[in-house]
Amino acid sequence: MNAPTGSARPILPGVQDGWFRHVNDFAASTPLLHGPARLYAHDGVVLFALLLLLGWWVARGARDTRAMAAALWAPVGMLLAIGLNQPLVHAFHEARPYTVHPHALVLVARSQDYAFPSDHSVMAGAVAAGLWLVSRRLGLVAAVAALLMAAARVYVGAHFPLDVIAGLAFGAVVTVAGFLLLRPLLVGLVERLAGTPLRPLLRAPDVVAA
Repeated sequence: MNAPTGSARPILPGVQDGWFRHVNDFAASTPLLHGPARLYAHDGVVLFALLLLLGWWVARGARDTRAMAAALWAPVGMLLAIGLNQPLVHAFHEARPYTVHPHALVLVARSQDYAFPSDHSVMAGAVAAGLWLVSRRLGLVAAVAALLMAAARVYVGAHFPLDVIAGLAFGAVVTVAGFLLLRPLLVGLVERLAGTPLRPLLRAPDVVAA
C-alpha cells in the first residue's frame, strides 16, 4: 500500500526530528528492549482495559456514588476521546516517522494512516484521567502506564514525540471535561440504578459487624 496522500512533515520538524532520532538511536542500541516495547506498544491496550475494570471494582468497594459515576464514565470518555481524535488526525495529516525517515528503525507493522495525535496515547491519557477521577492511587498507576505507552509508541518508530504528547493531553482533557459537564447526570443515574437489582454491581454489600 502507498503512504497516505498529502502527508505533511511533522509539526515543529526542527525539534521533532531531533527528538525522534535520539529515541530511534536509543532503540537501535537496546535490542533487549525490542520485544517488550513491541508487545506493549501493540497489545498494551489490554492492560488499560484491565485498569478500567479495576476502577469499577475499586469504586464498588468504596460504595462511593461519585467514584462509581467516574468509573462508569471512564470507558465512555475514552471512546469519546478516540472518536473526537479522528477528525484531528485527518486535519493535520502528519506523516509517520518512517515516511519522513525511511531508514529509521521500525519495530511494528507500518501503518498507512496519519500520525498526529496518536490514537494509542489518546486512549491511554483518557483512561488515566478517568481513573484519576475514581481513585488518586489508581490514577497514578494508570498515568505511569500511559507514559510508558506514549514512550513505547515513539520507541518502536510509530510516532514522533509530539504525536504522543498531544494524544495524552487530548485524551485527558476530553475525559475530565466530559465528566465535569455530565457529573450531575451520571451521579443521578448511579443513584437510580442503585435502587434496582443492579445494585450489587454498583456497591459492595455493607459489612455487618459481628
